[in-house]
Amino acid sequence: MKNKRNFDFIGKAPLFAGISGAVLVLSLLFIVFKGLPYGIDFAGGSEIQVSFSESVKIEELRSLTNTLGVSHLSVQEFGSDKDFLIRFQLPEGQTPSETNKKQNEIVNGLQDKLNQSFSSQKPQIVRADSVGPQVGAELKKMGFLALFYSLIIILAYVGLRFDYKYAPGAVICLFHDAVIALAIFALSGREINVPIIAAILTLIGFSLNDTIVVFDRIRETESHHSKLKLSEIINRAINDMFERTVITSGTTLSVSLALLFLTTGAVSDIAFIMSVGIIVGTYSSIYVAAPLALLLDKFMGDKPLNIIPKPRYSE
Repeated sequence: MKNKRNFDFIGKAPLFAGISGAVLVLSLLFIVFKGLPYGIDFAGGSEIQVSFSESVKIEELRSLTNTLGVSHLSVQEFGSDKDFLIRFQLPEGQTPSETNKKQNEIVNGLQDKLNQSFSSQKPQIVRADSVGPQVGAELKKMGFLALFYSLIIILAYVGLRFDYKYAPGAVICLFHDAVIALAIFALSGREINVPIIAAILTLIGFSLNDTIVVFDRIRETESHHSKLKLSEIINRAINDMFERTVITSGTTLSVSLALLFLTTGAVSDIAFIMSVGIIVGTYSSIYVAAPLALLLDKFMGDKPLNIIPKPRYSE
């Protein structure tokens, strides 16, 4: 059945380009001047998991841990009100052995305080992990390099798979999604750690898939309607794929939102950035990637840039 939907996506592109540009600039300014709230994976610190045999109020546990005399302290539930994660900045010694000694003193002191205040709930320290400042800085560097290298590889892939007039739009689209999602995540007060970087890489893959589907439809439409202007071809292709895009993104978003509201801790953080990224990525595949391809085509003119020939479709 022929698709009769004819929304003027490209006609509204200048308006949404201004909105996207403003939001992107604000996100970059926030990240540069405010900074990102790094977790212990990147900033260095200790993470202690405490388990109780009975329910414990998190406010009481926070009051207790405030007496430890450590910085950047946070306490959160870990799946239930019987398990908690206690994070704090690792006190740095002059040598690694001195740092480990200080951490052990804090862990032992915490265990004693827990036994005194929550003796009936039978507190137990399940694990105590730590990351030194130098290791954290290296993890942070490698995490953001992974994001950078992925964009470079995608730039080459899209250029080879489609046309080099499409590649910059795809990469700018993914950069747009990652930066805005990171800024919103940081604005929510959540910490950025290794799982969050992995979630952003997942978002890049999800957004790229949606963009590739739109680009592929544009190329197919162009082979059938070569006499139309590229703006008309892009508009028709987006209209053809709009229902598919909404259904795919909507079903994925519903699962992500379920995890966001029904879980806590790291899973909730990942679900939050995934939810934001899915919304931003769906929008950008329509109003960022495709219009940028049109803009670049106007600068390049009619020069053939395709490295892989376009497939022929039967009329």
